[in-house]
Amino acid sequence: MDEITSTFNAFFDMHLDALELSTILLCLASVFSLINLRLLKLPQTIGLMVLALALSLSILVLGFIYPKIFNLALFITTEFDFSDMLIHVMLPLLLFAGALTINVKEFLKEKVTILSLATFGVIFSTFVVGTFTHSLINHPFFNLGHLGISYVDCLLFGSLIAPTDPIAVLSMVKKMNLSKTTETRIAGESLFNDGIGVVLFLTLLNVKADGVDNVTAMSVGSLFVTEVVGGVALGAIIGYLGLKLVEYVENEHVELEVLITLALVLFVAVVSTRLHFSAPLGVVVLGLFLNQSSKEEEGSEKAMGDYVYKFWHLLDETLNAILFILIGLEIIILFRDFNPIYLILSVITIIVVVLSRGVGVFIPIKILSFFKTFEKNTAMIITWGGLRGGLSIALALNLPDTLGDGKSLILILTYAVVLFTILVQGLSMNKMVKSLS
Repeated sequence: MDEITSTFNAFFDMHLDALELSTILLCLASVFSLINLRLLKLPQTIGLMVLALALSLSILVLGFIYPKIFNLALFITTEFDFSDMLIHVMLPLLLFAGALTINVKEFLKEKVTILSLATFGVIFSTFVVGTFTHSLINHPFFNLGHLGISYVDCLLFGSLIAPTDPIAVLSMVKKMNLSKTTETRIAGESLFNDGIGVVLFLTLLNVKADGVDNVTAMSVGSLFVTEVVGGVALGAIIGYLGLKLVEYVENEHVELEVLITLALVLFVAVVSTRLHFSAPLGVVVLGLFLNQSSKEEEGSEKAMGDYVYKFWHLLDETLNAILFILIGLEIIILFRDFNPIYLILSVITIIVVVLSRGVGVFIPIKILSFFKTFEKNTAMIITWGGLRGGLSIALALNLPDTLGDGKSLILILTYAVVLFTILVQGLSMNKMVKSLS
């Protein structure tokens, strides 16, 4: 018996390497996907997150009885560089896979609408949420001024919580009975607002690093434009060359097409990072270029073979599963720094985020409606369908450690919004669409 106990203790005391951590995550993804498919029957992303949350809560309870279980889980969530992995590896792959699901012809028709919604919505929400959060934190009721969270820090929170999660949104949109035009608008806006959100976050991060007094409006604007234009231009150039390359290869050589697309995505992501361009925008534009017909004629075959799309769909599903399990497991970290007052602050923040998203969508739609036709309640559907996910959490984890306890608060607020949008908005979306139709 002592030998068994000793072996058990040794297992929970050991440090895990990257391969072992990846194995645990893939095993959890497989088991949870099966449980969700057979028992819960929820949308994949939501089901996986619910199960990961249940696992986290179970670990927290067991941790009181056997602390080593909690310590192992805490090690996994802290040692696994979730932020770096998502932003630099997973996000480019997921955004490219998402871009391949977009109808390019519909997108080109709706490009003004999509870009207007993505740009205005993110910028508006960033400043509204940031300003309101700063006021709340410094309000006498909460008395959190001692955390030292500046207005720029609150704007950083606004920028990381503004972009929606394209993976969650796309998986949800596919199952709703929406028109092609509305579906393209929602999917396109979700893909592009990620890029805009990351650019705005990095711009504000530079402002914080350089000091507000040393930054001019011209320098901020220049940095923002460089990121956006550079990312789009690089994606377009590589996308055009990549399209010619896959056309030359022809669709019977699908394994080569898969290899080429993987290489192009990673190339755009790496070069964008090195040149300080927006990698998310770059890979989305790349995906739109490659997702075209090989000839101009209507009804002609795609430049890439079906197996390429199947490969990217499989990769999308796999990474998506791992991503939402990580989101669920990351809640363990929050319990180290939780304060009951944060709960009230989280509820108010959720309301502000949802309302700012609604206004940020309603204004451009109202203006564009003079020139374009929108389905009834489009603004409401886009607002309630604005799910947040892994990107928001990854950006929050990417905040400088110099924030101290302020970083913990921002992370808790981020998590609260993510949980609410996925579990409440995500689960009620279909019912809401049906009730509005």
